[in-house]
Amino acid sequence: MDLSTVYMSMKLRNPLIVGSCGLTGKPEKVKACADAGAGAVVLKSIFEEQIESELGKMTTSGDWYPEAADYINSYGMHNAVSNYLKLLEASRSLVDIPVVPSIHCFGKGDWKKFARNLESAGASALELNAFILPSDPRRTGRENEEVILDIVSDIKSQIGIPVAVKIGSYFSSVSSFVRELDESGVDGIVLFNRFVRMNFDIENLKVINGSLLSSPDETEKVLRWVSLLSPVTQGDIASTTGIHDGSAVVKHLLAGADAVQLSSVLYKKGLGVMSEMLGFVADWMGKHNYNSIQDFQGRLSQKRSNNPAEFERVQFMKTSVKA
Repeated sequence: MDLSTVYMSMKLRNPLIVGSCGLTGKPEKVKACADAGAGAVVLKSIFEEQIESELGKMTTSGDWYPEAADYINSYGMHNAVSNYLKLLEASRSLVDIPVVPSIHCFGKGDWKKFARNLESAGASALELNAFILPSDPRRTGRENEEVILDIVSDIKSQIGIPVAVKIGSYFSSVSSFVRELDESGVDGIVLFNRFVRMNFDIENLKVINGSLLSSPDETEKVLRWVSLLSPVTQGDIASTTGIHDGSAVVKHLLAGADAVQLSSVLYKKGLGVMSEMLGFVADWMGKHNYNSIQDFQGRLSQKRSNNPAEFERVQFMKTSVKA
């Protein structure tokens, strides 16, 4: 079976991409992902604040985005930029699959010039983990969207490699915003970012982390949106969150995804699970007489459905659960 696919003009040997996480934070770990069968890897993100600090543009922790502050307090700031370039260069020398650096960003600044350095260091593409939690009542949703659109525009004007944007689902109109990203020239959309959950410790009265890793049922929301958006976007789509087995991979390809990103399942089951997932996809293709991913990709997207309205039903769907 031909399991190859094309994502952002990159020919992948298969659609499994190891997403940005601790498993892609060192060159030897990137090589382990490639040896285990990954079609591509996204490097562990570098934060905008780390880049700005090394450029001398940011000096106080009060300027940091909360997630970046927590990360920086844990891992430090020193030589972040040079170390990240070394990570990219070393990883590229060890593997023959695409290596995509990731920048966790939320604002405008000189950090964008760093993208040129990544391109020069051999990046196959660039992923922007760009999101602003819409928690400030003084900021409209449109203001938050424009920040991300400005970031994309600035980055696209400075580099020639493909650019993907990894977004969350907290938008008043996901479809409209993805269309605008599409029109801005972005090459790929990653749906959806899984944000750190929060919980309460009711005995000690403090805020604690919620579930750190995704569960398989979380992919159902992503599946709907990939089905809706894949027929109407010019750029490619990578699905992420809750993809824990080969069946989920098949579902997202049927919805129209060009690739899928994995993280939580690799922590839970190890890198070897990728071989199992690819085996399931190949077996399923053989059972249904498909020779390549392109033969069935998008077959269950909204545009190709005989009943497209069912993709937008959010209430009163048929269920086997008895009251």
